[in-house]
Amino acid sequence: MQTYPFIEVQQKEHSFKLVSLPAGLLTRISYASVRRKDQEEGAVQRVLNNSRIAGIKDFALRMGDFPASIVLNWIGGRMTVNNGQVEISDIPKSAQIIDGQHRVAGLKAAIEEDPSVADYQIPVAIYENLDTAHSARIFISINTEQRPAPKSLVFDLYGVTASDLMDPAAIRANDIVSHLSAEGQPYNRWIKLPNQERQRGGIALSTAVNAIKPLVDSKGQLEQIGATELEIQKIIFSNFFSAIMDKYGHNWDDRANAFIYASGFIGAIEFFRSHMFDYCKSQSSFETSTIIDALSMDETSLILQEDVKGLGGSEAANAVRDRLISSFKPISASQGFKL
Repeated sequence: MQTYPFIEVQQKEHSFKLVSLPAGLLTRISYASVRRKDQEEGAVQRVLNNSRIAGIKDFALRMGDFPASIVLNWIGGRMTVNNGQVEISDIPKSAQIIDGQHRVAGLKAAIEEDPSVADYQIPVAIYENLDTAHSARIFISINTEQRPAPKSLVFDLYGVTASDLMDPAAIRANDIVSHLSAEGQPYNRWIKLPNQERQRGGIALSTAVNAIKPLVDSKGQLEQIGATELEIQKIIFSNFFSAIMDKYGHNWDDRANAFIYASGFIGAIEFFRSHMFDYCKSQSSFETSTIIDALSMDETSLILQEDVKGLGGSEAANAVRDRLISSFKPISASQGFKL
């Protein structure tokens, strides 16, 4: 048993102990109790995402900066405190993870590859014996009210270009896809997140991000016209898909619509890259009306999922792209750049 100095923090109904623990000890004593899977008090976690764990493992091996606290719910009996020190026994499953399960899993994977990671000091906030309701309230507070700013905005503000640690283009594309899936946007409810309940239709987050990523890369097409800011890029993609949505009207959310599937989304982005981008550039306008006017589509020529049924992934996306190209009716150039 080891003792560690701590700070007692009181916040309204609850208090917690803020303590620094070695990563090795943290990964041994803590565990994730999954909502609707583990039948115990305090079960609020989601199913682990293996890709996130791999990313955190790599980050831990390269850098190891973890300034944000892991939040635990201590269930291993009453904690013993003496002279500003708290006793922490090295006993498995002494504490449920309220927030930080992917960081803990990533650290554990990193320790398996490099045992020295076990000595990393990790800040930990420890609550004691919370029930499910109170654990859920803390979890919700952290994951909704305390959301960070879009990661790509950090690149805009601080010029962070640590490409060895993260992929700025993927982060930017992720922020754009998140915008497209927001309330009032074309893909609201149609972007499928990891561990989300299965549904017919929709585009996996990773699929949408990978489709957009080349366009927002440092040498991508949007940089060619100086459209490097997140807000401008969000408007461009929103306008493009809103124009296609306009052609479908009330049928947009119908599961027969090819554009609410992966092949439709990818095919649309390929059409944007190969034809619509240069056209909008020549028109000095990426407005929704400009794109609508360049697409000759009516109810008899809408692209439906049944039109690409039976085709492979890339073949189906190419079929959607080709149908959009056949509907593309550019008009003469106009004056002034507009969004």
